[in-house]
Amino acid sequence: MLHGSRVKAADVSQVLDASSSPTVATPAPAVDAAELAARHGLTVSGARPTLSGYVRQLWQRRHFITAFATAKLTAQYSQAKLGQVWQVMTPLLNAAVYYFIFGVLMNTKHAVPDYVPFLVTGVFIFTFTQSSVMAGTRAIAGNLGLVRALHFPRAALPISFSLQQLQQLLFSMGALVVILLCFGVPPTLSWLLVIPVLLLQFTFNTGLALVMARLGSRTPDIAQLMPFVLRTWMYASGVMWSIDAVLKDRHLPHVLKLLLECNPAAIYIDLMRFALIDTFRADQLPHHVWAWALGWALLAGIGGFIYFWKAEETYGRG
Repeated sequence: MLHGSRVKAADVSQVLDASSSPTVATPAPAVDAAELAARHGLTVSGARPTLSGYVRQLWQRRHFITAFATAKLTAQYSQAKLGQVWQVMTPLLNAAVYYFIFGVLMNTKHAVPDYVPFLVTGVFIFTFTQSSVMAGTRAIAGNLGLVRALHFPRAALPISFSLQQLQQLLFSMGALVVILLCFGVPPTLSWLLVIPVLLLQFTFNTGLALVMARLGSRTPDIAQLMPFVLRTWMYASGVMWSIDAVLKDRHLPHVLKLLLECNPAAIYIDLMRFALIDTFRADQLPHHVWAWALGWALLAGIGGFIYFWKAEETYGRG
C-alpha cells in the first residue's frame, strides 16, 4: 500500500512539474504581405495607373468633365447683373481698347485690310489660349479640396477647364460672325476650316493647361508670373499687327523671323483669319502652316498629357 501511494505521489508531482513548465509555441509560417494583397486583388493606394489605364479612366469620366466645365462656365459670371453677356463683352471690350491704342493712336490699321475683323479675330483666338493656360495653372492648386476628397484621374480638371474656355470661345464666335458681316466680309466655304483649326488649337491649349497644372501644383507663385509671360506672348503673336508686314519691311535676324513664323499662337490666329477673312490670302501664311499647327497640337497635347500623368500620385499631397 505504501509503495503504491509513493508511485501515485510521484506521478502527480511529474504532472504538476510538466504543467508549470512554459509551453513553446510552434512558429507560424511567414506570410508575404505583397503576395497576400495581390491574391485578394488589393492595390497600392494612390499609385499611378498605367498610361492606357489612365486614358480609360478619363474616358469613363467624360460626362463629369463636360458637366464640370459647363457648371464652371455658368457660375463664372453668376454674380454679375449682365450674367453670361460678359462672355462676349469681355473680349469685345479688349478688342475695342486695342483698336484705339494700336489701330488709331499707332496707326497700324492702314497697313492691314479689314483691320477690325483682323483685330477681333486675333483677340478672340489668343484669349482662348491665354485663358486656358491661366485656368490650367490653378486647376490643381485651386481645387485641393476636391482632389483630396475624391479619387479620380486628376487630368480631368485641366481638361475640363480647357473645355470651359472652348465653350466660352464658341459664344464669342457668334459675335465675331456678326462683326464680319457688318464689315462686309462675306461667308464662304473656307469658314468650314474653323472646325479643324479649333480642334487643333483646343488640343494645343489642353496640353499647355496640363503642363501648367503640374507646375502650378508645386509652385503656386507661377500663377502670379504667368500674366506677364502671356502679355509678352500676345504682343509677339501678331494679334494687333501683321507679322507678314513686319517681316517684309524690316531686316530681322533669321532666328527671330523663324521664331515669329513658328509661334504657335500666331499660327492658330493666322489660320483662323485665313478661314474667315477673304482678304487674308494664303500667301500671307507662313510656309507649311498646317503642318506646324498639327505638329504643335500633337507635341503639346501628347507631351503635356504624359508630363502630367507622370506626377499623378503626387497631386494633393504635401
